[in-house]
Amino acid sequence: MKKRKNTKFDILLYFIFIVLCILILIPFYNVVILSVANTITYAKHTPYILPFTVDFSGFKEILKDPFFIKSLSVTLFVTIVGTTLNMIFSTLTAYVISRRKLLGRKFILNFIIFTMLFSGGTVPIYLIVTKLGLLNSIWSMILPCLLNTYYIIIMKNYFQSLPRSLEEAAIIDGANDLQVLTRVYLPISKPFMATFALFYSVERWNEWWHAYLYISDKNLKPLQIYLKDLLVVYDSQLAPQLKSLAESQMKIFPQSVQMSTILITMIPIICLYPFVQKYFVKGVMMGSLKE
Repeated sequence: MKKRKNTKFDILLYFIFIVLCILILIPFYNVVILSVANTITYAKHTPYILPFTVDFSGFKEILKDPFFIKSLSVTLFVTIVGTTLNMIFSTLTAYVISRRKLLGRKFILNFIIFTMLFSGGTVPIYLIVTKLGLLNSIWSMILPCLLNTYYIIIMKNYFQSLPRSLEEAAIIDGANDLQVLTRVYLPISKPFMATFALFYSVERWNEWWHAYLYISDKNLKPLQIYLKDLLVVYDSQLAPQLKSLAESQMKIFPQSVQMSTILITMIPIICLYPFVQKYFVKGVMMGSLKE
């Protein structure tokens, strides 16, 4: 088979994508460089492209902060437990409304779709969380966002697209609905489930809004709130020092601490992403078919 030659349009596309990749990587590269910078090198080489020094004082400083460890543990708990509960309840909800024999199925489905278009707003949700006694509780970052309506609709479409013969064969063998889901559908749905598990885990890892609303206890604040405080409060407190870096005798560069925290925050998701990337296209397309 004769190999297709690249046209001028193909070369133009390659060039555009290369430029876009460079523009995307530059901010990340800048974070890496600043995370290993120190006061002296930054003052002498501002800005710089190559690292003139490798100083891990910023990482050491942030890892010694007890509040960083506490916020990291909170975020890990919210991510692991929250993602697990998200997947369990979303899968069960989607499977139930995908069953055509469900009584009142259309009403329930329309009610779920209605919540995608209209919401009670922040104040009613805050009142509910308060009445349930979830203020300053780690569960306030998990329970209010237990279900994602959009994901449920996609999951529902996926379950409906599976051959009914699989369900009928399992029922003939004596399986109930829960066994059909756990022993028949889920084992053949690994790419699909892995995709949405990643979506949920990224949302839980980046959780900050519910913590901002419901958490005032510093020991329960997640990593994203800790990062916000570090970037905003820490930077404003050190503004005078940042203006005179050349004459400063500081051992630790403030921006190095900030960029080190950003890197530590990104590393878990960066490490997780490659393992499930191959499931993205296949997993999402599985549930994109209309009923």
